[in-house]
Amino acid sequence: MTEPAPQNLTPEQERLRRWRLLLGGETAKGESADGIGCELGEHDRRLDAALASLYDGAPFTLQTGRPQGGRKSHRNVGFGKSAPAVAAWLGEVRDLFPQSAVQVMQGDAVERLNLKTLLLEPELMEHLQPDVHMAATLISLKDAMPDQAKALARQVVARVVDDLQARLAEPLRSAVTGSLNRSQRNLRPRQNEVDWGRTLLRNLRTYDPKRRSVIPERLVGYGRARRQLKAVTLCVDQSGSMASSVVYAGIFGAVLASLPALKTNVVVYDTAVVDLTEHLADPVDVLFGVQLGGGNDTPLALRYCRGLLTNPEEHTFVLISDLYEGSGSAEMIRRLNEFREMGARVIVLLALDDDGRPSYDHDNAAKLAALGIPVFACTPDYFPELMATALGGADIGAWAASRGIVTARAGAETGGSPGRGA
Repeated sequence: MTEPAPQNLTPEQERLRRWRLLLGGETAKGESADGIGCELGEHDRRLDAALASLYDGAPFTLQTGRPQGGRKSHRNVGFGKSAPAVAAWLGEVRDLFPQSAVQVMQGDAVERLNLKTLLLEPELMEHLQPDVHMAATLISLKDAMPDQAKALARQVVARVVDDLQARLAEPLRSAVTGSLNRSQRNLRPRQNEVDWGRTLLRNLRTYDPKRRSVIPERLVGYGRARRQLKAVTLCVDQSGSMASSVVYAGIFGAVLASLPALKTNVVVYDTAVVDLTEHLADPVDVLFGVQLGGGNDTPLALRYCRGLLTNPEEHTFVLISDLYEGSGSAEMIRRLNEFREMGARVIVLLALDDDGRPSYDHDNAAKLAALGIPVFACTPDYFPELMATALGGADIGAWAASRGIVTARAGAETGGSPGRGA
């Protein structure tokens, strides 16, 4: 449980306290070294020490032992290359800060203090607060991990997957299933296809009291079985900048694959292509099948995916990429347009994550938009609606506009940036 901040402070005391924590710096007596004259209490000194270890490069002061004379004893443990020291710091941070702050500080620690090698240590793995970014970091390091650390990393990633599935799986299933059912609706049923129960309910307003019967103006039929299933392919760029998008795409792919009315493929690529479709029953296996980082070859991936479009008119193809392709840009655009001309619904997501606006190739985005291909970034919460809209055959651009999502525009200046839903 997060330890509460000091209570019953006057507005002036709270203002000075916040300034003191912001400015940092402390004398040996615990007094402010910045001249504002605010002495920190025990709780705030722990906050200050935890923040200083990360953002000031100061040694971390870890409280240990039982109180002696009303105060706890302390010992200094610098980060250095010590997994126990980092694990102790992670535990302290989780005790002092809310979860949202813990996730930010963990990510900053990995980047600012170059702790990636320490993430290979089992002792450290047990103290991590699971989140999407940490899962992506662990996945990128999986090939360098000893077996014990890899087993713990799978547990951390599994916790992230469980949390995300609990939040996102049911909305995706409901949205997609509803869309598929609507697309099967039989609007002109033959006599043996009429659903008389639903027809009566739909036409109750036409009840004729004299005849004591309903005069149906519109017949409702049972859905006709499709000749072929609708299909979805998620083609995911697994270069380092797309790490969080890969995590979300793997989870969504596993959920879509669980729907019997839908055929789902998940393909990831860098300079090689890996089809993870056979692993979709276990999203953790999917994520541990990706290799984050390195370059990318989108044309190679699209050449592979061309073979998956056996019935393009029933296929929704989603490319998740920042579109940085260099010399392969022309072929990438040509092949995506080929998919569109074959009858597939083609969508390009510049990102599928919770972060800010993505970095992407603006020129390629504008060229794809000129071909009528929707290009935008999407948060995970909007992905279920997006898939329902695509599978139902509705206008993706109109849907995006209704949600305040800005799509790439043909001929837009390279400084523009497709946004995402709030």
